[in-house]
Amino acid sequence: MIIDENLLLENGAVYENYPVKETIYEMGGIPHYYFQIVTGTVELNNYHEDGKEFTLNIIFEGQSFGESLLFGDKNYPMNAVARTDCKIIRLPKSNFLNILSENMELVFTMFRYLSDRLFYKYVILFSNSATDPVPKIKSLLDYYKENSLKQKSYPYQVPLTRQQIANLTGLRVETVIRTIKKMAADKLLKLDGRRILY
Repeated sequence: MIIDENLLLENGAVYENYPVKETIYEMGGIPHYYFQIVTGTVELNNYHEDGKEFTLNIIFEGQSFGESLLFGDKNYPMNAVARTDCKIIRLPKSNFLNILSENMELVFTMFRYLSDRLFYKYVILFSNSATDPVPKIKSLLDYYKENSLKQKSYPYQVPLTRQQIANLTGLRVETVIRTIKKMAADKLLKLDGRRILY
């Protein structure tokens, strides 16, 4: 979701810088802020008991994260970690809710944004139930291409590494590598060195 930065700043938001790998919030923490990425990439993740990372989502410049938890009283069910150096605008929860209470158009924008996120979760959940890795990867690439703020052209340069694709789909990275090569051979995508074009 993109809320105009000036509106956020006028209502008490501040810019914060997070270096790569710094934790923005941790699982179990209390949601106190609305976060919107000015520059950089943030990963939402969890860790299994065996220490294996599970990536829930990767959020890019211009998008917000964690905002759905500001409407309830639950703690964070995931971590938010800077995957690149990030500049993030942060607004206290009470100020965020005040902005929404005074701007009905923004409320409906928020509903659309949350609806899109739920749609993504349903599509990914269903595709991840498939035994064939192709639909899992294709659904993920479709989502990122459709929701790209910067690049809607063909071919779309996928902003994910093979490891990130593995983490988002629950596949092993070796399976992702083999499947992407197969998808390229089947002309479902193109490879340009390490870049995936979709």
